[in-house]
Amino acid sequence: MPKKSNPVSAAPAGWHTVTPRIVARDAKELVEFLHDVFGADGKYESKFPSVITIGDSKLMVSEAGERKPNAAFLYVYVRDPDAVYRRALARGVISIEEPLETPYGDRRCMIEDRWGNTWQIARHLHRKEAA
Repeated sequence: MPKKSNPVSAAPAGWHTVTPRIVARDAKELVEFLHDVFGADGKYESKFPSVITIGDSKLMVSEAGERKPNAAFLYVYVRDPDAVYRRALARGVISIEEPLETPYGDRRCMIEDRWGNTWQIARHLHRKEAA
């Protein structure tokens, strides 16, 4: 199937076509968690979705109420997954997977935060060749 060409983006400048959105109880604390653990930018908004930037990606965080809470499963590339993992543990997350090197070349770990979000945190090291 040929790739469709769309020279005019429907997204605002600086946004990607797909933007994750998490609806959580105590969204303000989730935003603080993202600042502390991932070094995220962006401020908490109580009346609108908080627009949070991690690296070159945006994430919207909203307070539960009108919408039911919904968790996410996100894969996040960072410079130092081991340091992010340690910061997350200090914030009381559940460790699902300690940092390890994967067969596809990522150093990766996995955590679950208190809002039920699962985060795979990785750095791409190299592509391993198939044997």
